[in-house]
Amino acid sequence: MWLTFEHVTKLYGPVIGVNDISCRIGPGITGLFGANGAGKSTLMKLASGQLRPTQGIVRIGEEQAWSSRAKRNLGFSPDVNSFYEEMTGREFVLAMTRLYGYSMQEARRRTEQALEDVAMTDRAHRHLGGCSHGMRQRIKLAQALANDPQVLLLDEPMTGIDPGGRRDLSELLVRQAEGGRTVLVSSHILSEVEQLTDSIIMIARGRIIASGTIAEIRRLLENQPYTVQLVTRGNSRALASKLVEMPEVESVEVRFETLTVRTRHPQQFFGVVGSLVVEKGIEIERLETLDAGADAVFGYLERE
Repeated sequence: MWLTFEHVTKLYGPVIGVNDISCRIGPGITGLFGANGAGKSTLMKLASGQLRPTQGIVRIGEEQAWSSRAKRNLGFSPDVNSFYEEMTGREFVLAMTRLYGYSMQEARRRTEQALEDVAMTDRAHRHLGGCSHGMRQRIKLAQALANDPQVLLLDEPMTGIDPGGRRDLSELLVRQAEGGRTVLVSSHILSEVEQLTDSIIMIARGRIIASGTIAEIRRLLENQPYTVQLVTRGNSRALASKLVEMPEVESVEVRFETLTVRTRHPQQFFGVVGSLVVEKGIEIERLETLDAGADAVFGYLERE
């Protein structure tokens, strides 16, 4: 089931939350990236029907997102960490599930399945006021899964979860996507979701600045400097002197045996460096790119 934004703008008085957003998000996992205040939570609230757009339309399938018909196909885990603290995790998920109109028997069945999915079955008897942040995140996810949604919205779901929990969550989301569901995961830390999905939407100042895969977006930046770090086993200055003569190289910084090189033509650069290293007999201990990942790409795009 598709989540669709058509020329969506949301105003908070004179403040623009999101500005003329248009995109279609289909089955699989899509990452929504942006700094705090970029408009991610506004986009999530519009998608979940908590907010109505000032202009434009948001749809889940063929239904407008704020309609009750759309919400039956939706699961939402917000970024806020507020609960009825006196309830147990199981009681909370059951209460949220009952709001969908299920019978008590069916709601209990769905609650137990959702708790099992997030590995909270044996801890759901605890009162929420005494649960760790990671456990509370799992409970939020459980209530989002209980109605078996076709569209799953997760606003900053990784926050406060330990590495083991992040692995479990990633595996769960992959299973949801493999089942044909549309999963939208937001984060202000790009590396959190970069390993989970290649499909991303980058947002800044209320606008989408890029969408696609990291590789596709990187190709948009072929004219941007590309930073490469080389660590040699001796001969660093000899290698640096050769590199600065290359037309592909903008600058070379030498610090002991580490060279930091900026180039606008990485493919040509890597080819020439390989030949140069073999020709001169220079040993390279490590070669890595410093700005091929999502964080650097986002930084470049945000400055555009």
